[in-house]
Amino acid sequence: MNGSPMLQSGAQMTVNSRSMGLKLLVVCGLAVFMTIPALFVTGLVGERTERAANVIQQISGYSGGQQTFLGPTLAIPYSIAAQSPGNLSKRAAYLVFPAVASAVVKTVTEERHRSLFKVPVFQADVRLDAAFDLTGLPSLKAAELDWSRAEIVVGVSDARGALTDATLVADGKSTVLVPSEIVPDITLGGDQIGRTKLTLFGTKLDSIRESNERFNVTASLRFSGAQRVAVLSYGKTTRLYAQGDWPNPGFDGGFLPIRRTVTRNGFTAEWSVPFIARGVGAEGSVESIAGLQATALGTSFIEVADPYQSVSRSLKYVLLFLGLVFLTYFVFEVGTGKRVHPAQYLLVGIAQIIFYLLLLSVAERIGFGWAFLLAGAATVALLSANAGWVFSSRLQGARALVTFALLYGVIYLLLRMEDNALLVGAIASFLAVAATMYLTRKIDWYGSLAVTPAAPKDLA
Repeated sequence: MNGSPMLQSGAQMTVNSRSMGLKLLVVCGLAVFMTIPALFVTGLVGERTERAANVIQQISGYSGGQQTFLGPTLAIPYSIAAQSPGNLSKRAAYLVFPAVASAVVKTVTEERHRSLFKVPVFQADVRLDAAFDLTGLPSLKAAELDWSRAEIVVGVSDARGALTDATLVADGKSTVLVPSEIVPDITLGGDQIGRTKLTLFGTKLDSIRESNERFNVTASLRFSGAQRVAVLSYGKTTRLYAQGDWPNPGFDGGFLPIRRTVTRNGFTAEWSVPFIARGVGAEGSVESIAGLQATALGTSFIEVADPYQSVSRSLKYVLLFLGLVFLTYFVFEVGTGKRVHPAQYLLVGIAQIIFYLLLLSVAERIGFGWAFLLAGAATVALLSANAGWVFSSRLQGARALVTFALLYGVIYLLLRMEDNALLVGAIASFLAVAATMYLTRKIDWYGSLAVTPAAPKDLA
């Protein structure tokens, strides 16, 4: 006797609800759903990154912070007579840069630690040579230069980092620099974000009385700082030689070195900036040289293994990661004929989210590379054991171990191959989908998964 139409319809709905095509859609939906808790991990990474930045800023502040130096520059006070009887005279400073500038910066670095965070700090011995040529120095229109108060000034971005007094040698005489009387400080840069404020120190030179002299001076400074040291292109032609023991320097600023050597024991670098490339006049008022900020010749002391940046990059591949693992379980399900409940897929997704938490917490202590190895090995072992339990087969567990080990290896390569990460990721995804297509080519996507019936009991 045939069943009623209602029972037949219900049976048909049961078959459809258990079809492999629908199951694949559910698995894909779960992979997308699991990206939601991954967002919370991303927020945690951002919070830890912000905390690390605050600690780095505090430690840097104690050491002097990022240091920028301005070499010897001639500052001449001048005044402009009032145009009308009721107005006051305008007083300002006129800056003249040396014709040739040559600087040497030698740094010794160490790492300062606080809790889980570390910051590279340095001690820099800075020598700033300047050759002035005042021949033909133009006089300002309607202005009077006060040569009796002229100073040679040098600048530094954070004077708290001074380890010794700054000195200036001219005509064989050494003088200790003191805060400048005519230009106490100067702000460079065109916007609020890119501005650098320099504190100026100077000394009067009695030999400077007229505007047609040539003379050489040398300033010597010793400062501490953190993360970065830079020298502005303070001459019409500027040359800089930098040397240090930090194995991972970054060269930045307005110009790159013309020569550099980097080894595990340190680095050397040389810059040469001609006047035509500097983009700032040889002389002018304080306001007219704001563009000197863009001529900085900088060396940054970089921590190559930034765990937060590496973990953040790995989270960008979370959907690919989840999708490939879920797809692997689905292929195993198709191959074994044993059904896997969506709740078990959910547990697999949770294990992968916990992998990122393990990666973050361990990377803070031992670095990203070893953290990925430990967290990845633990997760691969768990997922493989779970596959053996779910499919009741040691063979499937072994296959899962090999598959997931390869998958995690590919993900690690993606994180290390910055320039080719997109290419490798696209090829790996294409091959994974192609393999899935091949392995599932004989599946009746509208049909239910075949289940081996249990043997009947002996009623005899």
